[in-house]
Amino acid sequence: MRPQNIAVVGATGAVGVEILRVLERRNFPVAGLKLLASKRSVGKTLEFKGKPYKVEELSAEAFRGVDIAFFSAGATRSREFIPAAKAAGAVVIDNSSAFRMDPNTPLVVPEVNAGDLRKHKGVIANPNCTAAILAVAVWPIHQAVGIRRIVVSTYQSASGAGAAAMRELEDQAHEFAEGKAITHSVFPHQIAFNVFSHNTRVAENGYNEEENKVVEETRKMFHAPDLPIVPTCIRVPVLRAHSESIVLELAAPMSPEEARAILSRAPGVKIVDDPAGNHFPMPLEASGDLDVHVGRIRRDLSNPNGLALFVAGDQLLKGAAWNAVQIAEELAKLEVLAAE
Repeated sequence: MRPQNIAVVGATGAVGVEILRVLERRNFPVAGLKLLASKRSVGKTLEFKGKPYKVEELSAEAFRGVDIAFFSAGATRSREFIPAAKAAGAVVIDNSSAFRMDPNTPLVVPEVNAGDLRKHKGVIANPNCTAAILAVAVWPIHQAVGIRRIVVSTYQSASGAGAAAMRELEDQAHEFAEGKAITHSVFPHQIAFNVFSHNTRVAENGYNEEENKVVEETRKMFHAPDLPIVPTCIRVPVLRAHSESIVLELAAPMSPEEARAILSRAPGVKIVDDPAGNHFPMPLEASGDLDVHVGRIRRDLSNPNGLALFVAGDQLLKGAAWNAVQIAEELAKLEVLAAE
């Protein structure tokens, strides 16, 4: 893999910081590094491989000489600046929703549809965090017997709403412990010691934006435009890592033992399934792990072709930063193959 000139847009945000950590963790060959953010972050310093880098202001001119640009500054910034990054010759890996459902933009989880990267036209979309974690967990089963229907309920951490939301959860815990009035500004409701429906607008179909993303994006990645999916997305008072309760209706019966064997060989999956010890996936243990933890693998007692499982995955890693860096690694492999 030849060294790459990298730009990270939204470098001071929760996902931007994780992208830097994952690049370092994976020993990704970085020839040059540009940290880009809004004007208010200019001059801040972030460390990469023991060396300080100053944050520069995001501008159209900033992408000159960049090979790969990781965007994690929201859909508005992506729509505004990705054309400039493409024009400068960079390949963009975008963590926002801006281009996910664009038919000309691959939406990729490498464990599922890495082959779609061959069709990119300068932009690759990183999926919604919940959809990415779901996809890693159920794709191997879909490959084995086919999935006819997915019912998924999510338990989504504060990290999905960014660094400010994580701070709000911590602040509210302190306020509660000190007997103070609990305040909130990031979330519409108190997040500490509470759960509530995902804080996105409810569409005319009765599903909120997060739920509709799970449906649309999973279908796109699976190349299954009519796959029935019923999601319910909930915020929970967890700092980091999302959990999901998943019930699958399969095209043919599959025993829990068969499913466990398939998933134990699947890339990106870690089996955490110990009924005797009552030890199953937990966000606390999934935090910081690149893999999606899968357990509670059991029959759906209401359906002979049904299977139920519970998963936990780090929203900032597999749900964002790690998936983005993984895409960059896959692009490098394709570049090597093309050169051979």
